Amino acid sequence: MNIKKFKGSELIKYIGKNNCKTLGNTNLVFNQISPINTSSENNLTFCSLKRKNAFNLIQETKANIILCHKDLLKYDIKLKNKLIIAVDNPRLWFIRCILKFFPPNKKRGIHSTAIIEESYKIGDEIYIGAHVFIGNNVKIGNYCKIFSGVHIYDNVTIGNHVAINSGSVIGADGFGYERNENKVLEKFPHLGSVIIEDFVDIGANTCIDKGTLDYTLIGEGTKIDNLVHIGHNARIGKHCVITAMCMIGRSIIGDQSWIGPCSCIRPGNNIGKGSFIGLGSVVTKNIPDNTIVAGVPAREINEFKKYLKFIKKNI
Repeated sequence: MNIKKFKGSELIKYIGKNNCKTLGNTNLVFNQISPINTSSENNLTFCSLKRKNAFNLIQETKANIILCHKDLLKYDIKLKNKLIIAVDNPRLWFIRCILKFFPPNKKRGIHSTAIIEESYKIGDEIYIGAHVFIGNNVKIGNYCKIFSGVHIYDNVTIGNHVAINSGSVIGADGFGYERNENKVLEKFPHLGSVIIEDFVDIGANTCIDKGTLDYTLIGEGTKIDNLVHIGHNARIGKHCVITAMCMIGRSIIGDQSWIGPCSCIRPGNNIGKGSFIGLGSVVTKNIPDNTIVAGVPAREINEFKKYLKFIKKNI
């Protein structure tokens, strides 16, 4: 089996000479990608560290070609049989190089075990895996991937380039009840929908509930991890990161926000644009734009640090 090899000069040409600085032999070749600490000869790898502690990794790796941070070039680097390509963001360029030189196989088609109701609209170049269920009045755009075991309820709209991983449920009823005069819970009818915009990724075993009378929205470019619950009528902005085991109630999440693992957003709160919600936080009130919060209940980071100092002094 012939394995295609690429020269370092091809990599530099792709990145662009204005975007990188190089040190070493540009004729060296690579035919695989790998982590820096387990690399072999003819591998391409990367190192995101910016200080001298990166040197040991770079010197000890067996990879021929290393993407690293430009800050490292201010130090005296002496290497044999290696090519250093220094960029502003090594991890980002490593991702781009993987997709350029080692693109993943494109899955296309609809598996024979998938069940698709009659009133649907499905775009071009899509993949629908085994045992997927798609309900009535569902619209799915182009270049989408719906992996095995996904259940999409009625009236869901999905944009282009969306990936939904196995076991996820999109558009189930939310958790809405009203206690009657006899203290018995009566279910609120869920007549709304879910709208998922372009370039959204949804992890495995994630649930996104439909709105009650309105819709639940996942904004363009947002990435949702595994085991996340997004409640009815939530509005998730564009290019957000929702990490594993988060619970988001009927709240608004501003664009480009980061919601840490195991966080809980209480229903009815607004999270401002560019906010950062620390791991395990419980958000009980509105958060301004570009704010970092942490704790239970969540506090702005400076207030949270003062709170920790107080606790340590009084324990």
